[in-house]
Amino acid sequence: MTPSPDNAAFTLLCVDDEANILSSLRRLFRPHGYAVLTATGGAEGLEILDQQPVDLIISDMRMPGMDGATFLAEARKRHPDTVRLLLTGYADMDSTIAAINAGQISRYIAKPWNDQDVVLTVREALERKALEREKSRLEALTLAQNAELKALNASLEDKVEARTAELKAAHEKLKQQFLTSIRVFSNLIELREGVLSGHSRRVADLARKIAIKLNFPSAEVQDVMLSGLLHDVGKIGLPDELLSKPVSHMSGDELGLLRKHPVAGQAALMGIENLRKAGTFIRAHHERWDGQGYPDRLSGLAIPYGARVLAVANDFDSLQIGSLSPRKMKQDEAITFIQQNRGKRYCPQAVDALIEVLGAVETASQTGHDMNPSSLKPGMVLARDLVTRDGVMLLAADFVLDESLIRQLRELEASEGIRLSIAIRPDKHP
Repeated sequence: MTPSPDNAAFTLLCVDDEANILSSLRRLFRPHGYAVLTATGGAEGLEILDQQPVDLIISDMRMPGMDGATFLAEARKRHPDTVRLLLTGYADMDSTIAAINAGQISRYIAKPWNDQDVVLTVREALERKALEREKSRLEALTLAQNAELKALNASLEDKVEARTAELKAAHEKLKQQFLTSIRVFSNLIELREGVLSGHSRRVADLARKIAIKLNFPSAEVQDVMLSGLLHDVGKIGLPDELLSKPVSHMSGDELGLLRKHPVAGQAALMGIENLRKAGTFIRAHHERWDGQGYPDRLSGLAIPYGARVLAVANDFDSLQIGSLSPRKMKQDEAITFIQQNRGKRYCPQAVDALIEVLGAVETASQTGHDMNPSSLKPGMVLARDLVTRDGVMLLAADFVLDESLIRQLRELEASEGIRLSIAIRPDKHP
């Protein structure tokens, strides 16, 4: 038989006190590619086992000093993974069985032996040994790979978490920049409205609160708020004298010109993807529940829900600033007008939500108390909008103050020579 790399990887230890037996075993196994070691007794065999690795032991049973059973039992204690075979010429099966049990011997070989049977027995034993060796190797490899994979997963999770946090922060920054741009644009629109300045901001804030009260999804709440800020964008091209005239005092031609602004407003926002939904609300915010509105004479549920909310918020503020009625109404008068037109001009659900929101706002306003910037602390929450004497909104109600913002308010007060009065909610007082 030609030696193979697998055979060459195995080492045999033959232990017998008879030199001719050892020579016979050496001659028998060398052609098969095994490395063959020999020992003339158990003590010598244990020394060899302690000095180098051995895969399989063949030991004679009858040896002076230390018999084969004792030797194999001791070999098992020191090197339990070594395969152990027993050569015996005894006819006493009881002593052989006892030896097998003591040393956990794989098999015994009776003397005289058949060479082919012995070679086959050793080959089968070593094949099992090879399988066990491969199994151990694969298990160790699997453990190592699992440990590497676990470390990689932990590292990957940390990287994903860090990257997600970065993307979230970047997204939030872009969102804030977008909203800031819209507010700036809204303020530019209101520069043309003179005494009506602040109308769009108030409408946006009230419409947002109504939408929240009606359990709008967060994305649609933002669309409603954006439509409130930009609902008059279509009026940019209208004459100044028309903008300053109440609707009730306009001529037919003037009304016809005014009624084009919802369509113009939607068209102005059409190219901005994030404002398209807000554009649909702007187009329909002058529609009426009874179908007598414009520009498309929609009625009832055919009017987009966000537009119904915007209509109520817009008219409530317009009644109080005198742009819708012949005179400026007080808040309770505006509320009465809105309630009287519930189910006629306005969506009933939107009207009911408006009344609830106004009640909550009034309560918050009553419980809030004014403070100057020098007394502010981080964590305080605004009870109402902070607006300059020129009608420019600095901060919206419910805004949470921080160190940076408080410092800016103090610097603004000092640089402009003004005195700011800021309403703080006591329930959020740190």
